[in-house]
Amino acid sequence: MIIIAIKKSKIIYFILFMIGLAYIGLSCISSHITSKVFINDELSEVIQQTFDNRNKSIIQKDLKTLKSLYDTNTKLGTWAYEHQENKMKYLYKWAEKQGIKFIDIKSKFTARRLNEKDTKLSAYLTVSTEYKYFYENDPETVNFFRIGTYHSLAMINIDEQWFITKEWYTDPFADSLHLDDIKTEEIKTYILSSEPRDFLNINERRINAVEYADRYCGAAADEEYGYVFNKKYRNYNPLGGDCANFASQILHEGGKFKKTHTWNYDSDGSKAWVNAQAFKDNMIYSGRASLIAYGTYQKIHKSAYKLIPGDFVGYEKKGKVTHISVVTGADSKGYTLVNCHNTDRYRVPWDLGWSDKGIKFWLVRVHY
Repeated sequence: MIIIAIKKSKIIYFILFMIGLAYIGLSCISSHITSKVFINDELSEVIQQTFDNRNKSIIQKDLKTLKSLYDTNTKLGTWAYEHQENKMKYLYKWAEKQGIKFIDIKSKFTARRLNEKDTKLSAYLTVSTEYKYFYENDPETVNFFRIGTYHSLAMINIDEQWFITKEWYTDPFADSLHLDDIKTEEIKTYILSSEPRDFLNINERRINAVEYADRYCGAAADEEYGYVFNKKYRNYNPLGGDCANFASQILHEGGKFKKTHTWNYDSDGSKAWVNAQAFKDNMIYSGRASLIAYGTYQKIHKSAYKLIPGDFVGYEKKGKVTHISVVTGADSKGYTLVNCHNTDRYRVPWDLGWSDKGIKFWLVRVHY
């Protein structure tokens, strides 16, 4: 689910944004069954170079270069830049809380549609972005995670230079605007003092659940898997989100939990299968899972180290769980990593993109 603060002057942009996301969602479905798409190599290079320059400016915290990639003489271009600027600032606030340093960001894209007319190009893209980082007190150990996004992109050529005029995509950091409200120094000290965790003794069902989560995490998965979801299941992103559907698949296909009358999938998923709140409730009330901890990040961040691969995290806003991610590992400081759909994630720190002070977390042990 995407939450965007909207000013009156941006109502039209918001409407267009949501229409764009709906189109992207439908394109995601069709991309799983499509075929070959003719791609112009020259235009692909333009897009790749733009992404490379943007990632470099983020690593270097270079707002001037970042802004130069956008046509800020237009409203849509300005708003696209402002959104990217806010995301960059959030990323570094989170890094400061975490005690990490980002050292590289690389994006690969697959074009589902790419058109050029006169001086303009438009594209619908699946983008896989890998982030590398190390902890301040352990610079020799490099960690990484990947985030997959689906973009509607427009660019214009002005005096032999390409500028972004519009960019709509599922935003992995949309719910993360208030890190300043967290007492980061105490948290940072705790994280930096933590040790790696060993998951060699987890049982086979948990191992298989993680393998499924890695294989089918869409645009964030390894390139060899084609950036697709499991075609046996419907993609619910255009209907509000696919996170619970994916979590259910992980537990059923990978973890070998049997379907029940309440939690099932035939040609469509039951409420407990596809709805985040209902999924969490069903797992706990059925006895298949139990609560480790519940509350704000400051309250439960230490408890997150108790999570092991195959468990899950529920993200609650305004009293309702709106997102589910499944635990798939831990980084070099034992910090829990998760996979999910919506914005597709592969081995991403469990709170990244969910740091708003109004969000509460359900840390849930699954009983395999």
